[in-house]
Amino acid sequence: MTPAARVAAAIEVLTDIEARRRPAADAVKDWGLAHRFAGSSDRAAISALLYDALRRKSSSGWLMGGASPRNEILGALRQTRGLHGDAIAALFTGERHAPEPLTDAERDRLAQADLTDAPAHVAGDYPEWLASYFEASFGADAAAEGRALAERAPVDLRANLLKTSRDKALSLLAHLSPEPTPISPVGLRIAARPDGRGPALAGEPAYVKGLVEVQDEGSQIAALLAEAKPGLQVLDLCAGAGGKTLALAAQMDNHGQVYATDVDGRRLAPIFDRLARSGARNVQVRAPKGRADVLADLEGRCDVVMIDAPCTGSGAWRRNPDAKWRIRPGALEQRMKDQDEALERASSFVKPGGRIVYVTCSVLLPENEGRVAAFLAAHDDMLPVDAATQARAAGLPGLADHVSPFGPGFRLSPRATGTDGFYIATLVKA
Repeated sequence: MTPAARVAAAIEVLTDIEARRRPAADAVKDWGLAHRFAGSSDRAAISALLYDALRRKSSSGWLMGGASPRNEILGALRQTRGLHGDAIAALFTGERHAPEPLTDAERDRLAQADLTDAPAHVAGDYPEWLASYFEASFGADAAAEGRALAERAPVDLRANLLKTSRDKALSLLAHLSPEPTPISPVGLRIAARPDGRGPALAGEPAYVKGLVEVQDEGSQIAALLAEAKPGLQVLDLCAGAGGKTLALAAQMDNHGQVYATDVDGRRLAPIFDRLARSGARNVQVRAPKGRADVLADLEGRCDVVMIDAPCTGSGAWRRNPDAKWRIRPGALEQRMKDQDEALERASSFVKPGGRIVYVTCSVLLPENEGRVAAFLAAHDDMLPVDAATQARAAGLPGLADHVSPFGPGFRLSPRATGTDGFYIATLVKA
């Protein structure tokens, strides 16, 4: 396919997404099945442009004078690809499979329009109904924080200390130009390529052999803050695909026990292959079994209970840019209920002197400090751990600069820490 035909295809897929309100991945897959002449490089290029358009959907609509798939692609070409004037016009010729030629109005807006007078939610590319929440979290920096959440994310890896060291992992992957992550002592970062594609890790021996795992640095930090030492009993209550489970097991050097569970057993499916690859031998997966209580024997026994709480995912928009346009206010209310239930459930498993580590990949106050405050108000036997002290104890002194100003815990974000958006708070049982 020509570059112009790829642009036309991206407009077509974006039109389908907006008309049917469906996930971008599903729309891209269906387009590929219906257009089998498109090769893998074509599909990757179309997908990259599509996701760039979703990242800048609101600001592109503002720049081009109205929201439409065509305008959003035009805005993405200007904002994320740095194209202007003649370069964009060369892709919009109307010839063969190219999109229709640019109008005079489109040329003028591409040349002159800017975001100077745009509202924060437009400049920051997040839904208008979330504007008050972003202002509460970030104040005058709301637009800048939103903009950072709309950037392409790097690929972060965690060196699996059961099998290697970070220095060795950096050497093994040197051809991918990894850099050490600035906060996590076990992380590697591979910058996003200009075309938006990540490295083909499935073909890397270091990945296939379990020497490294894909894990955002923010998630690595959350696991490190759990201070899961060898010999402890640790429960990962919302384990999902097992990223934090694997990190906790490695910290414990295969001594002690990690129990991995999730209310939705389907989310646990990837954990088994990951465990086998990692060399972790101290993990028990406790999948749901109908009405049976698969965790009954753990009540009051756990040193650490990790809650990777269900949330809106607003902190992960760099990786899932279409999700921010599909979320609705009702979803926030439901997630808050889920979070309250997860905290309440965790309290029954933690033993006196043990800790609950509450984590979300959200930047919204109600899901973070709001939920912790409500939980502490209802549980006088639970106390917050001083975040600055905890950062030093976990060997992460630089993290003390990111203590939340709104309550216990830490706040991470792409703009502040270069990670996905995370909230991490630790509570200890008296």
